[in-house]
Amino acid sequence: MLEHGGRLRKAASQYGIAEADWLDLSSGLAPWPFPVPEIPLRAWARLPETDDGLEQAACTYYGAAQVLPVAGSQMAIQLLPRLRRAGKVGVLSPCYAEHAEAWRRNGYIVREVLEQEVDFFVDSLDVLVVVNPNNPTGLMLSPERLLDWHARLAQRGGWLVVDEAFMDNTPLLSVAAFANQVGLIVLRSFGKFFGLAGVRLGFVLAERKLLKLLAEQVGPWAVSGPTRVLGQVCLQDSAGQTRQRLRSDAASQRLALLLERVGFQPEGGCALFQWVVTEHAEHVHDFMARRGILLRLFPATSSLRFGLPGEEADWLRLEQAFDALTKELA
Repeated sequence: MLEHGGRLRKAASQYGIAEADWLDLSSGLAPWPFPVPEIPLRAWARLPETDDGLEQAACTYYGAAQVLPVAGSQMAIQLLPRLRRAGKVGVLSPCYAEHAEAWRRNGYIVREVLEQEVDFFVDSLDVLVVVNPNNPTGLMLSPERLLDWHARLAQRGGWLVVDEAFMDNTPLLSVAAFANQVGLIVLRSFGKFFGLAGVRLGFVLAERKLLKLLAEQVGPWAVSGPTRVLGQVCLQDSAGQTRQRLRSDAASQRLALLLERVGFQPEGGCALFQWVVTEHAEHVHDFMARRGILLRLFPATSSLRFGLPGEEADWLRLEQAFDALTKELA
């Protein structure tokens, strides 16, 4: 199993700090969960059905022609390699590590490529995987550039897989509207923007034939009845979505300014996190953890991802920890 953010129990055990006393900034989730609606008893008592309005709500929200709900976009990441035969896969890196891992586990030759290398390698690939906005670097690519890569792949029967897990705040950069084209597959995560990662819901946007093949791999009832009810309510809450975008944009800008003020200029970020590269990454991670603040450490790139504090008390706690860190490093 690869390491991920949100391993709060492990950190609590390692540092001897109770779970309730932590400020968890490690997982890149919106810190303001959408209200959980009242779930009708029938949603618990009956098997889920696919004509309850969830798919239509998702199509409207994402601007897609058709979608397949899955138990988190992680499920799609693991199952997509089963739909092709062995070949060469490029993964724009560094990014969410599960992408390269899933293709390798299924026997593909995987090359992790940098942004400036994609144009050189794309014509020799069968599949290109891009996370946009990227996690953890925050790199954002234009739809025009992505669609150009898709066209070059599709003319040879290739795929472009675009993971848009952090796209909700920047919908104009999404290629969801083009996902009915053969060879373009878009993954969307529900839990990050809506602050409800525990419900395990995601969507795959693609042309009908591919979605049918993927649905056969997913199997029946992959998304629970209560999750389908909750997902539909949140996807139709336009006022709540506007509020979430405004406060996450504001918090992300505030976080970037705070990091810059204390000498950790972000290298990148998006509406739900900021990314810092520093030679002190491991020390900062440990320093904060000893004070009950959990960050996401990426040892391979000596970098840290900072999620958003949700309350003023959280901001004050982070600022005070940085003041102590600055004195120590000085």
